Amino acid sequence: MSGSDIESTTPTRQLTLVAAADAAAATLPDRKLVVQGERRFSYAQIAERSRRLATYLRGRGLGCHTERSDLAGHEVGQDLLGIYAYNGNEFVEGLIGSFRARVAPFNVNYRYVENELHYLLTDSGATALIYHAAFAPRLAEVLPDLPRLRVLIQIADHSGHELLDGAVDYETIIAETPPDPLLPDPSPDDLYVLYTGGTTGMPKGVLWRQHDIFMAACGGRDNNTGSVVQSPAEVAERAAANPGATLMILPPLIHGAAQWAVFTAMTTGQTIVFASITDHIDAREVVRTIERERVSVVIVVGDAVARPLLTAIESGAADVSCLVALANGGAVLSPALKQRWIDAVPGLVVFDAVGASETGAQMHHVSAAGFVSTGTFAAGVDTCVVAADFTTVLPPGHTGIGWLAQRRFTPLGYKDDPAKTATTFPIIDGKRYVLPGDRARHLPDGTIELLGRDAVTVNSGGEKIFVEEVEVALSSHPSVADVVVVGRPSERWGQEVVAVVAPAEGATPTPEDLIAHAAKSIARYKLPKQFRFRPEITRSPAGKADYRWAREQALAAE
Repeated sequence: MSGSDIESTTPTRQLTLVAAADAAAATLPDRKLVVQGERRFSYAQIAERSRRLATYLRGRGLGCHTERSDLAGHEVGQDLLGIYAYNGNEFVEGLIGSFRARVAPFNVNYRYVENELHYLLTDSGATALIYHAAFAPRLAEVLPDLPRLRVLIQIADHSGHELLDGAVDYETIIAETPPDPLLPDPSPDDLYVLYTGGTTGMPKGVLWRQHDIFMAACGGRDNNTGSVVQSPAEVAERAAANPGATLMILPPLIHGAAQWAVFTAMTTGQTIVFASITDHIDAREVVRTIERERVSVVIVVGDAVARPLLTAIESGAADVSCLVALANGGAVLSPALKQRWIDAVPGLVVFDAVGASETGAQMHHVSAAGFVSTGTFAAGVDTCVVAADFTTVLPPGHTGIGWLAQRRFTPLGYKDDPAKTATTFPIIDGKRYVLPGDRARHLPDGTIELLGRDAVTVNSGGEKIFVEEVEVALSSHPSVADVVVVGRPSERWGQEVVAVVAPAEGATPTPEDLIAHAAKSIARYKLPKQFRFRPEITRSPAGKADYRWAREQALAAE
C-alpha cells in the first residue's frame, strides 16, 4: 500500500531519491556537493563513494527481503541501517548508499544515553550501524543485548577510540570495495525511516516510501502548485539551471528536516556546507564559515540556534553580507529575534517552514524588512485543517480549532504499530490524511494559524493554553536567553503554566519582570504561575525543546 492517494502520480512516473540524485550528479559531476572545512567532495565523488558503501552492504547480505506489495503499511521487509553520526559526508553517503543497497536508513540521536540507545536499536531491529568512534564506548555497553546488529561500520574521528570488536573502518570500506556495476535498482517503494524525536513520548519509526518522501519534503513537488517532478531528465534540467547556491545546514542530520534539506540540495544543484565543529554550535566559527564559503542560505532551529549566531554577527566576527535568507524550522523563531536579524543583515529574508516527521513540508511564512511576524503561515497545496472529531475538513474561515493535516504523499505508517498508524492516518471522505498532533485554525484568507502541539498544550481552568505562544511572549524579554513552557498539575486549575527560563548572560530576571513583560502580548490566564530558573535549557541536538526534561524541572522542589 502506498501512502499516496492514487491521484498523486502514476507508477511509471515514480522516482526514487537515488534516481534523482544520480540525475543531478551526471549533470554536475565536478560541482562541489559537500564542503566541511578543508574536506570537499563533488557530486561525482559522493555518488562513487555511496556506490562503494552499497556494494559492501550487499556483500554482507543486506537488502530487501520482502517486497512492499506483500506487506502492511506498518511492516518492514528490508534490513535497517542506523546512522549514529555527526554531520559530514559520511552521513550523506550513508543515506544514499543504503538506498542503493535497498537497505532502509534511519536516524540515531547521538545524545541518547545507554537505555535510550538500547530502546531505539531494539525497536528498529537494526542489522547495521554506521557510527562515529566517539560513540563507541556507549555503543559497546548495549551491543551484548543486540544480537541482530551484526554489521558495524566505525567512522574515525579525534576521540582516539579503537575499533569495536567486529567493526570495520569506514574509509577502509570506501578504499577497498570496488563499486558493483550490477547493484539493484532501488524501488520507489523502498523505505526511508525517520524516528521521531521522543521529546513528548517514546520515539516512533515513521515509514516513508522513497518516492513519497521525495515528493513531500525533498524537492520533488512544488508545494504551492502541486506540480511534481516527472523524470530524471527534469531533475537534471533543474539542477543544470542552478547557478550553484550554497546552503549551510546547522541542525544535525539526525533531524528529519536537515536530511530533507540535503536531499533537496543534492537534487537541485546546490552546494551543502557543514560546520567543522560538529558536537556543538560554535557561533564564531559558523559565521566565519558563512563569510569564507559565501553561504547564501543558513538553516537554523529556533531562537536557541539563531540567537548566538546573531550575537556573533552583531559583534563583527565576520562579514555575512552574502546571506540572502535565514531558514528556520522545528522550533519557534520569535518576532523580536527575526527583526534583529533583518536589521543586522540588510536585505535578509527570514523563511519559517512548518513540517513534521509524519508530513514532510506543509507551510511557510516569510518575514522581511517592514513585515515581521510569526504564527500564521501560507498553506501548501495539500495542507488543511481537519475537525477535532476527524470527520471532515474545515473550510477557510471556520471558527473552530482543528488538527493540522496533510493529504497526498504521506507515510505508510508507524513501524510495527498498526493501532497508532490507524489513529494518525485517518481516512476522511475516501482520502487518506495524516494528523501528527498540531492544533490549528484555517483563517478566512486561506492562511493557517498554527497554535501548537496538542501533547504539550496546557488545560488550565477549562482554557487551552498553547505553550509556544507563552514562550514567544517571554523570549522577547532582553534578560531571557532561552525558555520552555510546560504544564504541571494544579488543585485549583487542573493544570497550571510553568516557565523554565535560562537568563541571558549577566542578567537576573525576576518573575515579576517577566510577568509584566509577557502581559503586554498575551491574556493574563496564559501567564506562568511559576518560574524555574536554570543556567541552560536542555534541548535536542536539533534545537527542539525537550518537554520531558522541562516537566521534570517544573515538578522539582525549589
